Amino acid sequence: MGDGWLDGPMTGFDLETTGVDRFGDRPVSLALVHMVGGAVVARRVAIVDPGCEVPAAATAIHGITTEHARAVGMPLEQAVELLSGELVAASERGEPVVGMRLDFDVTILDTLCRQVDGRGLAQRGWNGPALDAGVLDRRLDRFRRGRRTLSHLCEHYGVALAEAHDAGADAEAALGVLRALARRFPAIAASTLEDLHGAQVHWHREWAASYDRCRRGSGLPPLEPEDYLWPIAVPAQPLATAS
Repeated sequence: MGDGWLDGPMTGFDLETTGVDRFGDRPVSLALVHMVGGAVVARRVAIVDPGCEVPAAATAIHGITTEHARAVGMPLEQAVELLSGELVAASERGEPVVGMRLDFDVTILDTLCRQVDGRGLAQRGWNGPALDAGVLDRRLDRFRRGRRTLSHLCEHYGVALAEAHDAGADAEAALGVLRALARRFPAIAASTLEDLHGAQVHWHREWAASYDRCRRGSGLPPLEPEDYLWPIAVPAQPLATAS
């Protein structure tokens, strides 16, 4: 049986970024939303100066320009240390980190950690648990048709989303979707966090294999080996640390 984690503390995590490359792009905003018993008890939302230009295509999605990030954003390395410290502390407490597409946000953070000092999240002390609303929904309601973005999941499960692509709103919405999933599929709440974390590793891998077959059958390029990994993807070629 589960350990009563659903009404315990959990941390919603979200990043808005300069692009969609997990190994090359950087955050322009961050959010950590702490929830207990379904109620938000604390939140940290901040703009981040990525130390590079924010492409216009990214700005069109989240609204953060290069000029704004430079003017009010916290330095990138400070953001990396803040986020890694919060995730490691949550792991030490046995508190789940909750999000949507965590293999994107957590991988970006892990990559930046290694660029700072050669130590990824695991070397810093984070080993989960993590709960990914997207992975869980895709597995537990696998035959449902339609798109599965955070906005679509919020609509499907009746969860309010104040503003899509706002890090704070997205983190809180992911927490809401997780709780809605647990109500719809009681096996989630009946499982332990450790079992759920391990199951998602396998469920994501199985989904990736199926999706890869579909891509190949349609003449599309195959997935990369790192696309099979959750919650942290590791590139085929190790990234150099920052000088």
